Amino acid sequence: MLDANLKAQLKTYLEKVTLPFEIVASLDDSAKSQELLGLLQDIVGLTDKITLKTDGSDARRPSFSLVRPGADIGLTFAGIPMGHEFTSLVLALLQVGGHPSKLDADTIAQIKSIEGRFEFETYFSLSCQNCPDVVQALNLMAVLNPNIRNVSIDGALFQEEVERRQIMAVPSIYLNGEVFASGRMDVKEILAKIDTGAANRDAEKMSAKEAFDVLVVGGGPAGAAAAIYAARKGIRTAIAAERFGGQVLDTMAIENFISVKETEGPKLVRALEEHVKEYEVDVMNLQRASALVPANSEGGLHEVKFENGASLKAKTVILSTGARWREMGVPGEQEYKAKGVCFCPHCDGPLFKGKRVAVIGGGNSGVEAAIDLAGLVAHVTLLEFADTLRADAVLQKKLFSLPNVTVIKSAQTTEVTGDGQKVNGLVYKDRTTEELHRVELEGIFVQIGLLPNSDWLEGTVELSRFGEIVVDAKGATNIPGVFAAGDVTTVPYKQIVIAMGEGSKASLSAFDHLIRHS
Repeated sequence: MLDANLKAQLKTYLEKVTLPFEIVASLDDSAKSQELLGLLQDIVGLTDKITLKTDGSDARRPSFSLVRPGADIGLTFAGIPMGHEFTSLVLALLQVGGHPSKLDADTIAQIKSIEGRFEFETYFSLSCQNCPDVVQALNLMAVLNPNIRNVSIDGALFQEEVERRQIMAVPSIYLNGEVFASGRMDVKEILAKIDTGAANRDAEKMSAKEAFDVLVVGGGPAGAAAAIYAARKGIRTAIAAERFGGQVLDTMAIENFISVKETEGPKLVRALEEHVKEYEVDVMNLQRASALVPANSEGGLHEVKFENGASLKAKTVILSTGARWREMGVPGEQEYKAKGVCFCPHCDGPLFKGKRVAVIGGGNSGVEAAIDLAGLVAHVTLLEFADTLRADAVLQKKLFSLPNVTVIKSAQTTEVTGDGQKVNGLVYKDRTTEELHRVELEGIFVQIGLLPNSDWLEGTVELSRFGEIVVDAKGATNIPGVFAAGDVTTVPYKQIVIAMGEGSKASLSAFDHLIRHS
């Protein structure tokens, strides 16, 4: 199952296992069960600390649980955790085997203190780059607290179960049999949902903090760069972010980040986070800003309020809240979001294997999505509002070479239709004839650009007619001491490398402001 190089690497990792435990597999006569058995035999052959039993009684087959004598650990994989989930498997083996996680002591204590019964079921796909974060978070929580249990399920392998539960996006998380969440989450995000007192405790801690020299609101590439540049000046710096990493976390292939031939979004975010942690930056994640109160005098303090009731004050503020996927704004879209209406073809594409899907948008992202999906699904219909596609010529050439792709131009999507549980089609208007047409399908992938996350700033800083924060050449807004950077601003070309440069520039401008006005 594992090649020689992978075995050698895994053997090195398994040397960190200090507590013996068992892998208990539930198998049947299927080829997938034999494949899983081969993987598990490879693992136990690399260490004397792990033994294998094949008499498991789990109804999901193939599956396996990690069982440590004397400990009540509820950690199960239903499927074969390869692809992006191989790292999840390795971490689970290490953590059940006694190797400590890198999670901070306060969060570990919070997990251990949770009472109640939490039975999680996490549906993933092997090609999903966001799924491992959820799987790894819940597995670790299951190792630390016997009240928490997690079964990680390969949705592509258990299609009947996925269809019965109408799962149309991954990662999808169920708690005690009910829908809990969908999309990428880390340990702290999960804790915030199940530990009801966490938000109030965070708000109290935040509001008690002394004023910062620079407060960065937003933790994407622009925010991370701004914080690093500020901290290197030796001034008191903080980041408050709704989700550290921002949209980069949802980006699969990155091939235009200068000096790095190729990487993936989550990998780049981890590098950003590690770089920020090299400096004395107070990072407050999972904090959504709700209002900006500008200083009422020169040299005064700006205040940023947050949805949890907290507020932070600072001499200068850098706004880098990024952007989000633009939605179609048509009837049925909200109703069927995550029930057939999707925004991440890499994450959710495998759930539509052999089915019919549409891609909305003929730019680079839309055409790339259609090309990727064409290798998985029965048929792709790409709809473009304009009379020509906007994607690069090389992408269009590839698209038109695919036999299971139909391109419809001058098409305005007017409605998403469904049966009450999931998508079953869409309606579009031919903009040249005004005629309405219906396309029967099971999935819709929306790829029509971005919207700036600036709603909370209306009435304070100057915004363009598109909702972007208006900045000058130095990243300054119309409010002295308030700067902005990245996709949320009027700076053209929404690119990671540009956002980083703009964040650095805004930070240098904030420092210059402090020198001249403090």
